[in-house]
Amino acid sequence: MRSKASLSVDSKASLSLGLVIMALSGWAVVSAFEWPWKAALFPLAIGIPMFLLAGAEVLWVILGSAHRGEAKDFQLSQHLPARVALRRTASVMAWTLGFFAAIVLLGFQIAVPLLVFLYLKAAGRESWKLSIVFTAVVWAIFYGLFDYLLHLPFPDGWIQTAIGIG
Repeated sequence: MRSKASLSVDSKASLSLGLVIMALSGWAVVSAFEWPWKAALFPLAIGIPMFLLAGAEVLWVILGSAHRGEAKDFQLSQHLPARVALRRTASVMAWTLGFFAAIVLLGFQIAVPLLVFLYLKAAGRESWKLSIVFTAVVWAIFYGLFDYLLHLPFPDGWIQTAIGIG
């Protein structure tokens, strides 16, 4: 364990921030226990992991070594040719924009399983069986959590609204 005098300015800031986050998320979790289940679910789902992660940071600062390496700047893959890195980046951007477009046009409940299936088949080159089973599991979790359990309404997509099936 390091003494408090040996903490750097960065470590003191990290320790202070971690303690503040622990206090706020702990307060949110304790407060949420008094609420109805549906109202408490979000603060509990966010507050408990946030408390644990902040606690890990506090322990890391207190018990960790005094030496910290230099901060690393973001770098693209240096071991790959620039053309390959650019193609992969463009692919990720296209999938992301396609997902947003599918959400707007088709709505979340269709876009999520559709994207999972298409990504597994096209980008992941997975088997039909794995793609179908994984898509069904993702849809069941998505539907079960948001629609069945939380009754969280997602807006219909533009196409659903336009043809009147929403």
